[in-house]
Amino acid sequence: MSIVAIMLTALVAVLHLGFMVLEMVFWTRPLGRRVFGLDPQVARDSAKLAMNQGLYNGFLAAGLLWGLWLDDRGITLFFLICVVIAGLFGAATVKRSILYVQALPAILAAIAVHYL
Repeated sequence: MSIVAIMLTALVAVLHLGFMVLEMVFWTRPLGRRVFGLDPQVARDSAKLAMNQGLYNGFLAAGLLWGLWLDDRGITLFFLICVVIAGLFGAATVKRSILYVQALPAILAAIAVHYL
């Protein structure tokens, strides 16, 4: 893989590790509530769902790092496509900014992995 593909994929993995920490650790704390625009009661009521969502983001990051570790384009592309689909779904159902924060970086990384 090219250095551009590696760097973009690593960025997507780091973003998902950050999402995991925000959702699993900081969801009910001021940082998490501010990032996700939650009032304290909504944050408390949805904390278990957020932890589950965070775990899935961790799995996506692990898959991306695994693909990079093995220098395997197929594994890397599979997990990038999973991120793109999740980002598109999130943008359509939750918040448009997910398109730019999650899907777009993964699309750029997937293009780099496939073509560079």
